[in-house]
Amino acid sequence: MTTAVEIIRNFYAALESGDAARALGLMSDDIEWITMWHYKVAGRGPKNVAEGLFVPLMKEWKSFKLIPSEFIADGGTVVSLGRFVGVHGTIGKTADARYAHVWTVLDGRIARFRQYIDTLAVAEARREEKSKPAEASRTETDINFPVATARRAV
Repeated sequence: MTTAVEIIRNFYAALESGDAARALGLMSDDIEWITMWHYKVAGRGPKNVAEGLFVPLMKEWKSFKLIPSEFIADGGTVVSLGRFVGVHGTIGKTADARYAHVWTVLDGRIARFRQYIDTLAVAEARREEKSKPAEASRTETDINFPVATARRAV
């Protein structure tokens, strides 16, 4: 019998090898997929996950990897901790964001996914740099810092 952790490891392995059909096949027909960033899965089921997450994710990112580093399990609940590392397709910046994924496995299939991710790291990789106006050169003597003086009671 395959354990819940093995099923989740198989899911990550399918994504790593580019086998979306295998990854989707590990999901229950009514999977609930909850994300924290701008990709939203409308409704339930593997088809909605593919359309709401996988397709836009592959369009936006030139390359990306999910790198799980730790698995914590309690029955059918699995928490995977790791990193999302991706190169944005338009901007060219790299995101390196830590995540926690909470999976629910029922009857040997993934029934629920909840994502917690460093959305700031992802947002920074998606943001274009705006040119900054040249700042006037400053020297140490141009900057005044308040000085606090402590007196010791004698």
